[in-house]
Amino acid sequence: MFVLGAFALFVFMIHVQIPDVNDKVWNNLLQQGVFYNLLGFLSGGALQKLSVIAMGITPFINASIIMQLMTVVLPQLEELAKKGGEEGRKKIGRYTRWLTIVLGTAQAFFMANMMHANHVFYDDSIWFELYAVIAMVGGTLFLMWLGEQITDKGIGNGVSLIIFIGIVLRYPQYVAQTYASTTKGGESLANLLIYIVIAILVIVSIVFLYQGQRRIPVQQARRVVGRKMFAGRSTYIPLRLNNAGVISIIFAISLLLLPQQALSWFNRGGVVAHNFLGTVSNWVTLNFSPNSWLYNLVYFILVVVFTFFYSAVVLNTKDIADNLKKSGSFIPGIRPGQPTVDYINRILIRITTAAAIYLGLLAVLPGMLQRGLSVTTFYLGSTSLLIVVGVALDTITQIEARLAMRDYRGFIKR
Repeated sequence: MFVLGAFALFVFMIHVQIPDVNDKVWNNLLQQGVFYNLLGFLSGGALQKLSVIAMGITPFINASIIMQLMTVVLPQLEELAKKGGEEGRKKIGRYTRWLTIVLGTAQAFFMANMMHANHVFYDDSIWFELYAVIAMVGGTLFLMWLGEQITDKGIGNGVSLIIFIGIVLRYPQYVAQTYASTTKGGESLANLLIYIVIAILVIVSIVFLYQGQRRIPVQQARRVVGRKMFAGRSTYIPLRLNNAGVISIIFAISLLLLPQQALSWFNRGGVVAHNFLGTVSNWVTLNFSPNSWLYNLVYFILVVVFTFFYSAVVLNTKDIADNLKKSGSFIPGIRPGQPTVDYINRILIRITTAAAIYLGLLAVLPGMLQRGLSVTTFYLGSTSLLIVVGVALDTITQIEARLAMRDYRGFIKR
C-alpha cells in the first residue's frame, strides 16, 4: 500500500506545472530535440507538461553511476566502500546526494536558459529563470527522497520503481494513439501485428538475458573442527550473463545525444550561428540523426565498449579469487591465485562478448524495425524494455523472498 501511495503521489506531481509557461511554444520546442523526448519518456511525461519534476530522477541516476565508477578509480572511496561498513555506505550515499544537487542544478540551468532563449516563459526576467531552476532541482530531490522511502518502507528498489512507473505511464497513451491511427488507416494492421510479435520475442529474450548465468563449479576443502573432520562441499560461482544491465545503453545514448543537444544551443530561435560551431551543429543535425546509419553504427560500438567497461568495473575477478583462497575453496583443475583469476577472466570475456553484441543489437534494432514497418505511433525503445523487464524481475524476486520469510517464520512457531 505504501508503494502504491507513492506511485499516486508521483503521478500527482507530474501534473504540478511550473507556472507562466507557453505550452504551445514548449511543445514545438520539444519536437526538435531527441534528448528531451527520451528524458520525457523516462519521467512519465513530466517534461512534456513541464512540471516541477520535469528532470525526473535522471540526475540521481547519473550521480550514482559516477560515484560507482569513482569508487573503483579513487583508492580512498574504494577503501571506504569495502572496509567502512554501514558508516562508509552512508558517507558514499551522502556524497551521491550532493553530486545529485550539482548535476541537477547544471542540467536545470541549461534547460531554463534554453527555454528563456526560446521565450517559453511569459515572464522573461532572469529571476523567473532562477525560480524555474530551483523548482526543477527541488522536484528531482523530492523524487530522490520518495525513492529512498519506497526502499525503506516498501518493496523493491525505490528509484528503479519510480523509473519503471514513469515508463509504464506512457504506454496507455501509445496504445490509444496506435488504435486510433489503425482504425483510420494510418497504420498497417499486418505490419503492426508483426511488430507486436517481434516485441514479445524481444521481451522473452531480455528475460533470458537477465536470468542467464554461467555457473563456475567450486569445491570447498575439508575442514577439521576439534576432533571432527567435515567433508568439503560442492558449490558454484554464478556469473551473470549481463553484468552491465541497462547502464551501458544509458551511457551510450547520453554520449550520443548530449553533444548534439549542446550544439543545438548555437541554433537559437531557428537561426544557425554563422561560425565554426554553428556549421558543426548544422552538420550533426543533418548527418547524425537517429535515422542515419552513422548514428546507429556509433551507437552499437559504444554499447559494446561500455558493456565490457562496466562489467569489468562491477566484477573484480581478483577479489573473487582471493576470497576463494581465504575460504579454502578452489575451482577443480585450476590452481589458486593468478591461474584462478585468468580462468575466470576467460569465462567473463566470453559471456560478456555475447551480452555486449546482444545489447548492441537491442539498442539499434527496435528503431530500425519501427521505421522499416512504418509503425509511427507506438514507441518501444531498448532502454525502456530493459528497465521495465529488469525492475519487474527484481521486484518479483523480492516479493517471493518476503513470502518465503513469512512461511519459514510460521513453520518455526508451529
